[in-house]
Amino acid sequence: MVNIAVLGYGTVGSGVVEVINTNHESINKRAGQEINIKYVLDLRDFPGDPVQEVLVHDYEIIANDPEVDIVVEVMGGIEPAYTFVKRALESGKSVCTSNKALVAKHGPELMEIAKEKNINFLFEASCGGGIPIIRALNGSLTADEVDEITGILNGTTNYMMYKMATEGSDFDVVLKEAQQKGYAEADPTADVEGYDACRKIAILSSLAYGKFLNYENVYTEGITKITPEDMVYAEELGMTIKLLGTSRKLGEDTFTALVAPFLVGQKSPLYSVNDVFNAVFVHGNMLGDAMFYGSGAGKLPTASAVVADVVDEAKNLHENIATNWSNEPMKLTPMEETEGRFFVRVKGVTEAQAEAAFGKLQIVKVASLPDEFGFITECMKQKEYKEKISKLGGEVIAMIRVKD
Repeated sequence: MVNIAVLGYGTVGSGVVEVINTNHESINKRAGQEINIKYVLDLRDFPGDPVQEVLVHDYEIIANDPEVDIVVEVMGGIEPAYTFVKRALESGKSVCTSNKALVAKHGPELMEIAKEKNINFLFEASCGGGIPIIRALNGSLTADEVDEITGILNGTTNYMMYKMATEGSDFDVVLKEAQQKGYAEADPTADVEGYDACRKIAILSSLAYGKFLNYENVYTEGITKITPEDMVYAEELGMTIKLLGTSRKLGEDTFTALVAPFLVGQKSPLYSVNDVFNAVFVHGNMLGDAMFYGSGAGKLPTASAVVADVVDEAKNLHENIATNWSNEPMKLTPMEETEGRFFVRVKGVTEAQAEAAFGKLQIVKVASLPDEFGFITECMKQKEYKEKISKLGGEVIAMIRVKD
């Protein structure tokens, strides 16, 4: 028997208990032994819920019980999660978590402790909910040299972008709707400003390239400035707008990473990823293109990924599963040096003036917006774009990157 303790009985924590209780026979068979929930930690009581029988309010009970083999951290946030997880690992208990903030900030340190103790720190559910992308990067794709990861990594913003594109609604309207449906928090900042996606692309990039990408170094831009008019231009171009987290390996020790809204064309597999779904596109030098798609959030998809980690840890109780993530910092190319194409909306200038400033352009006009026009530039460095746009004059209404 393998005893586990679940830290937190919120949405994901209750989902973990439900998944284990519902699928206990198949889970135990795959783990090779019985998975027993010995404790659930929460500050609250849950009268009438069977969890009350194993509920504790003091972490010390779990920390000091040598019979606990695996700790499942689904509390969220940095503290007290970090302190609890570190203590568990140092006392020889494996840990799995859905906490992207914890993994993005303290992942290398916690994995190093697990390695020293010959136990495991796993975090499949921290990126993409139920999509098994971390297991793929850490296992199935280890024969490849991954040189790009691009993903729709936040279901809330993808839902909002989809609604703005299909219904022509304003940002504030779709945000309120997302909150009413439970897709967005009362404080949606982490989602709409791109911070959630930023932590996820940092984790995925660290695993893919074997170096530590500090999320604080990733240029991050949210969706708060996207308007229905931007969506009309996207439709005119046969494209759509998605919030993407993306990173690329440019050379042996050179990388780019950013989170921002992008215009995505119909040839991209990410074009058709709508509503609250997530998808991660990976390119490897042997594999070529692959995409992982599924529910990026939600109680049971996320809990399913957590329990998959529990099973892996139960099968490897005293054997560390190797992870391609080192403490060596990843060196990012300055944003000014990154290359790409840019979609720009302007007014107060002519097409001829725009082409004089930028050279060859793809011009796009929208009948309902006669006082302005848009254009897509050729590929150029960001600093080159800034130099050219500063000389153009007129008013720049919006700039959105184009995903190639």
